[in-house]
Amino acid sequence: MTQPPLSQGVQRLETKLGVTLLTRGSRGVGLTTAGAELLPRARALLDGAEQFQEEARRQRENRGAVRVGVVAALSDRQVAALTAAVRAAAPDPAARTVIITTASTVDLVDAVTAGRLDCAVVHHPALIGALQAGPVRKIPRSLLVPADHPAARRKQSLRSLAGLACATAPRSHGTAAFDLLVDTLRIKGLDPDFLPAAGDRDALTAVAAGRAFALTTDPSLEVSGVTRLQAPGEDLALRVRLVWQEPAPPDDVLAAVEAALSPEAPR
Repeated sequence: MTQPPLSQGVQRLETKLGVTLLTRGSRGVGLTTAGAELLPRARALLDGAEQFQEEARRQRENRGAVRVGVVAALSDRQVAALTAAVRAAAPDPAARTVIITTASTVDLVDAVTAGRLDCAVVHHPALIGALQAGPVRKIPRSLLVPADHPAARRKQSLRSLAGLACATAPRSHGTAAFDLLVDTLRIKGLDPDFLPAAGDRDALTAVAAGRAFALTTDPSLEVSGVTRLQAPGEDLALRVRLVWQEPAPPDDVLAAVEAALSPEAPR
């Protein structure tokens, strides 16, 4: 832009705002106090406009897509199977694009309630407000322990893990489910500290470092420095359920997610 229209534009803006933004003198142009204070807000408005356009573009490209949320506790294989099942079940060819969002139960419930997701697989128990919910599914979990820990060499009770922390999703991700895990471990004679681990990757890092044990839904997980054992008791299974808001997604889509979560589904 050449100088004259730029100056005229600034002058029109100053007239509209009722403040002087720039000082003009022999040494050039500088910001006034008001201009310096308003400049960050102006930049934020421009950034917001770009983000608005980007979100509109994303909405345009994702129109008709099925948007499903999942908690990080589901294994990659389970999420892949769920995605394939939903894609195959979508009645409309335009809806065969499946967008998976991984987040905490709290964030997923908020997203479904706000209409940003069509449905979500969340921890149970959880506060779901006015959302509809499917049956509680129990997904078996394995116990991950450091390979050099005594519990990795012979079958022992959970009490043998005393001194190790438990690497799991933080309480803020789902208060009720976290508290249920704490109570279950205490009943089994274990009262560990807890390390925040959003998913298997974070948990594996803590276990391999010899700092913690963890629970995983992936029965084929094999990592150097980590031993996978059968978790003692069904009460340590991952409890999840599908939630959605009325009007509900197509029945075929909900049925596909439920089938992917069923005990008979491949892990």
